[in-house]
Amino acid sequence: MDAATLAAHIDQTLLRPTAGFAEGSAWIDASRDSGFAALCVSPFLVPIAAQRLAGTETKVCSVSGFPLGYQNTETKAEESRQLVELGCSEIDMVLNIAALLEGEDTFVEDDIRAVVSSVAHASAGEAIVKVILETGHLSEDEVDRASRIAVAAGAHFVKTSSGFGPRGASMRDVEIMRAAVGPDIGVKAAGGIRDLETALEMIEAGADRLGSSSGLEILEALEHRR
Repeated sequence: MDAATLAAHIDQTLLRPTAGFAEGSAWIDASRDSGFAALCVSPFLVPIAAQRLAGTETKVCSVSGFPLGYQNTETKAEESRQLVELGCSEIDMVLNIAALLEGEDTFVEDDIRAVVSSVAHASAGEAIVKVILETGHLSEDEVDRASRIAVAAGAHFVKTSSGFGPRGASMRDVEIMRAAVGPDIGVKAAGGIRDLETALEMIEAGADRLGSSSGLEILEALEHRR
């Protein structure tokens, strides 16, 4: 795999609560020309990211209902709408983990569908929604069920983790999610992907996207290997 192909799999991510305007701006500038699929930033940094990524192929991504997923559905939908209007092309939302664990599948599906609908309306169908399952809280059967619910609700991707949960992505998570959603829905592995070997393993397991705060280092490692 060449560097351009690998970069196109990566959502380079800055979601630390201590990263402010100055750090965010410098980070965006350092990442903007590397060919990443998206830069995923905290909601308040979306306007800066949209401005600085203008004219590039890299999308602006941000998060909704993050990182715990227990916000009211209306709050998630409104937050997502606002982020799209500020310049987001991709929204990574956290599903309601507690509702999923209690078997409230209809509630979970309606929660996701509301965000998908809000994003579609705000972007004339152009923006996409990735649903964070937070697999560290789930059994394998629950990962499968959550993935299928997300697809039924119209999500474009399922995503393993927020990076703030009990653990990050595993290859097994990715394998289950890929089997559950089929070939036409995206799978994003995120959480703990900090090196080239892990990145390549996740892609091999079925991930279309990787969420990582170490995208530049991963690409550098690939260049050094060649």
